[in-house]
Amino acid sequence: MHRGKRAGWMIGAAAMALAAMAPGMAGAKDMVIHAGRLIDGTGAAPREKMSILIHDDRIVAVQPGYATPQGAQVVDLSTKTVLPGLIDTHDHITVGWHMGDPIRNSVTRSDYEDAIEATGFVRDTLLAGFTSVRDCGANTGVVVALKKSIDGAVIPGPRLWVAGMPLGPTGGHGDALNGLRTEFADIPHVADNVIDSPDAARIAVRRLRREGADLIKIMPSGGVMSIGDDPNHQLMTDEEIKTVVDTAHALGMKVAAHAHGKQAIDHAIALGVDSIEHGSYADAGSYKLFKQYGAYLVPTMLVGERVYQRAKEHPEQLNPSTAEKALAIAPMLQRNLHDAYTAGVKIAFGTDTFGLSRHGENGQEFALMVKAGMTPMDAIKAATGNAADLLGSGDVGTVQAGRYADLIAVDGDPLSNITVLETVGFVMKGGAIVKEGGKPTG
Repeated sequence: MHRGKRAGWMIGAAAMALAAMAPGMAGAKDMVIHAGRLIDGTGAAPREKMSILIHDDRIVAVQPGYATPQGAQVVDLSTKTVLPGLIDTHDHITVGWHMGDPIRNSVTRSDYEDAIEATGFVRDTLLAGFTSVRDCGANTGVVVALKKSIDGAVIPGPRLWVAGMPLGPTGGHGDALNGLRTEFADIPHVADNVIDSPDAARIAVRRLRREGADLIKIMPSGGVMSIGDDPNHQLMTDEEIKTVVDTAHALGMKVAAHAHGKQAIDHAIALGVDSIEHGSYADAGSYKLFKQYGAYLVPTMLVGERVYQRAKEHPEQLNPSTAEKALAIAPMLQRNLHDAYTAGVKIAFGTDTFGLSRHGENGQEFALMVKAGMTPMDAIKAATGNAADLLGSGDVGTVQAGRYADLIAVDGDPLSNITVLETVGFVMKGGAIVKEGGKPTG
């Protein structure tokens, strides 16, 4: 059995000590939240003194005033600002940063270690107020098992939408053999995600669906953290991209495309991808395509800032060629978000967290989005209503009847100081309170 698949079932066993901290699935059958101020995730103006009525794991009504239904548990957040649970649409929830030679780490760390560490990463992310996460690249067996363990309340964590292993060409971003001796190609399954033809692309998408992936991630351009490839180059053919998109959409799966260079961005959008991740060298023509085809931009500002800092201060901690690329690419992300937002492109919140920032620091993305020119309300909507739309989910992202009772609360007003979203004091997932008064409840 492949070690990645074996690692999957280890998550439950390895994390049994954390089970007591898992959010309860039952909770109070009837509950009412008294919200001093409500920002509901739709982009509508905040409302004061609102009641959110909850039955089991769902919101059943949102009404003005402080209602107190008979028999319902009252949660007093009358001095707080209440929002929907936040959504990070570009995370790598199983990946942490490890000091030292990154190539050595890549061939000495096991999937088992990643699986065990991930139980802490998902907990930290949930407690930071992110009740939903789209994982955009991980060992498929590990991340699918992690999702199942969260869904089964074995461990605490956000709702996960997972891509599994991202698909890309030989020598491209995502090819684990970049920079290594050719003999490493004989390692079983090390190149399962490498596709070099439309037929290989079709098979890979279907295999990922069979293995439990919810969406597909592709690498049509070079990247920053990979060795030797050029972010400006389109490395997948149009035929390969189109085959991935057509196959995934036929299976009800969305496609996220890692793309820095303009050609890869423009071609991927025109070929039907649902989101562009990063989008560094997009231009006015690209923004017209975004709007024409309805694609989202996920700008990933936080990772850009952190890899830029690392490249300036500790280039020895990065893969060969990464520091040079990071110094060039990172400043482009802020310019791109500003221009895309001004042009009316749809924006979804995503941090690209994989250890350059800590899991649980996802909220730091908000300040960078506002710095790039977004209004605080639109930055919030990017992490709530817009993010849910990108996920394709009508169950999360807004405070409305019928949605999951995924809620957070903060002190202060995020519309006047967006950084208050970096310190979430109350978290509810599916009607179960997992953090209150700034402290975990389990």
